[in-house]
Amino acid sequence: MSRIQGASSDKRDAVLEIGTEELPARLFPDLISIMTQSADSLLKEERVEYSSVKAYATPRRLVLYIEEVAPLGRPLVREVRGPTYSVAFDEAGKPTQAAIGFARAQGVDVSDLIVREEAKGKFMYAVSKVPGRGAKGALKDVFSRFVAGLTFERAMRWGEGSFRFARPIRWFLALLGEDVIDIEICGIKGNRFTSGHRFLTSGMIEVRRAEDYFDVLEDAYCIVDQDRRKVIIEEGIKKLAQEAGGQIAEDERLLTELAYLAEHPAPLAGRFAPDLLRLPKEVITTSMKGHQRYFPVEDSQGALLPVFTAVRDGLTTRIAAVRKGYERVLSARLEDAKFFYEEDTKSQLETHVSGLRGIVFHEGLGTVLEKTCRIMDLAEAIADRLGYPEDTKAKVKRAAKLCKADLVTNMVREFPELQGVMGREYARMSGEDEDASRAIFEHYLPRFSGDILPESPCGVILALADRIDTVAGFFGIGIIPSGSEDPYALRRSISGIVSILLEREVHLPVSWLAAKAVSLLETKGMLERSFEETVDDILDGLGQRLRSSLIDKGIRYDLVDAAIAIGFDDVPDTYKRAEALQEASATKEFALACTGYTRASRLAGNIHHGSVDESLLNEPAERTLFDALRNTEECIRLMLRERDYSGILKALSKLAEPIDVFFTEVLVMAEDEGLRRNRLALLAYTASLTREVADLGKVVEKAV
Repeated sequence: MSRIQGASSDKRDAVLEIGTEELPARLFPDLISIMTQSADSLLKEERVEYSSVKAYATPRRLVLYIEEVAPLGRPLVREVRGPTYSVAFDEAGKPTQAAIGFARAQGVDVSDLIVREEAKGKFMYAVSKVPGRGAKGALKDVFSRFVAGLTFERAMRWGEGSFRFARPIRWFLALLGEDVIDIEICGIKGNRFTSGHRFLTSGMIEVRRAEDYFDVLEDAYCIVDQDRRKVIIEEGIKKLAQEAGGQIAEDERLLTELAYLAEHPAPLAGRFAPDLLRLPKEVITTSMKGHQRYFPVEDSQGALLPVFTAVRDGLTTRIAAVRKGYERVLSARLEDAKFFYEEDTKSQLETHVSGLRGIVFHEGLGTVLEKTCRIMDLAEAIADRLGYPEDTKAKVKRAAKLCKADLVTNMVREFPELQGVMGREYARMSGEDEDASRAIFEHYLPRFSGDILPESPCGVILALADRIDTVAGFFGIGIIPSGSEDPYALRRSISGIVSILLEREVHLPVSWLAAKAVSLLETKGMLERSFEETVDDILDGLGQRLRSSLIDKGIRYDLVDAAIAIGFDDVPDTYKRAEALQEASATKEFALACTGYTRASRLAGNIHHGSVDESLLNEPAERTLFDALRNTEECIRLMLRERDYSGILKALSKLAEPIDVFFTEVLVMAEDEGLRRNRLALLAYTASLTREVADLGKVVEKAV
């Protein structure tokens, strides 16, 4: 993969390679972006002239490649303001000692000083140009700072130094064209040598020029570009699946992971015994993907074939022997799974519930059996609050009782990631209702960002009950996420609650949900903080997550704040209000209305001024505004029943003109106390109408 040097012969490419021991693949997707941003920022700080910078990663190296680096960096123009013109020059126009001293201090001649007219008068300026640094010296600082600035969730020390990195560093390759960049970190100096594929090459390999780097590594069986490796893998496994009469079960995460696990990927296909297909599909795919990093192969209907595709980090030579090894390992795991499955299905799922008393959920929150009992109570209360019929409530309660039972089965003990999946399968085999069985699986959804959400009513209710119990429990004993600390993934639980309420349009008051969960804990003597404080913290967490979710949906931050400011008890309703604000914000009338309502709200304040006395409306402008408000209020009442927030905002926007005329023609703070109080009451009436939708005072006027 050659790189062509820039059109200008004095420009050269630069490369930094950090050679390490094997790095975990999970680091790379985020790290690549961080590396690129960090390098770009450092290059700009050091004023290095270049055309592009890109980061690469393989299991044993992190790489920065910078194209077309100019020999000199950008010059720095310094401007320093000095004395005023009248102080710097006398009446004859000759420089004074003040001008001479200022010029000398700035390293310029007096004749080079320039005059600039400013608001406070004429000032002298010394303008000097600091030449750009040589690329080699600048890159030395960039590379050193870049390596030192990389941070990892779990970094390690090695040897006697205090330097930390994800894995021990073994070498640095640092070149600008054919020149070595003289860096040294934790006793390791930069040079022109690299290491090829761990098993297909030996010894260190010389790279004469940065421009040769990719070709040299490829000759040493290392494809540095992760995007190329990903294409090789994807095309290879798809072709093999087609040859086997099927297609790949798409999994972007696994594909990306495989691209970072191999420096020289070689796709292959293998088979396993067809009788193992009697296992549930998820058991087979979990064994393949989660444990062996294999891709399942499906037919056109989505049914599994006894075929898999995988990737070898090496060559295609002796691939048959490698295939047999892959097949042997997978078959052994599937045979184990078959044994666990057969043992588990000898008894009904319900028989495993009692075993949950032997699993501690948390020492302050009891066992998983106790949590299950709380989930049952919460699920029944949620179903009742949402108005579901008795048969649905019965299904929800049954699913709640069984939802954690699979945790003590052989299969889930061996494959923890199958929790919920096996519960659903075992419930079906035990003759449980299909809705209840499905809810056992769905109550774990979403499991991660971007995961599917529960769809069935029972699944939605159970998922909410499980998560709010977890959040209330930990908040109730004082374990609250702070900064990057969140060992119990409580933010994920909060995010799940908001996502379910929002995307499934569940009109369940979050204040009621939080209070119900906390009250259950209080009843059972598990609450270590005050009821009010715990509920407030839960609502604060839910509000923050909702705000982020609405902003992620493309709604302007100030409009989100305006919608949330009047309350977010009904999450999908809050979204509708924010969405309506976004739509209305593009109109001129909305901008005028925001200005008018903000003025009205500020003048009226938070003081109760009583109701408006029509007999005191002496001015035509205040009578016009009052009539307009009364008519608008009637319209709003009707539209609120239909949650027509766009219609409400349009109606409110029409008030912009009478509000503006009122402020132009009426003296609010009249000397007569009665008139003053009545006009303030009119403004309070004006402001109150908007609070059915939002606090328009939160809207940033310049953004409207």
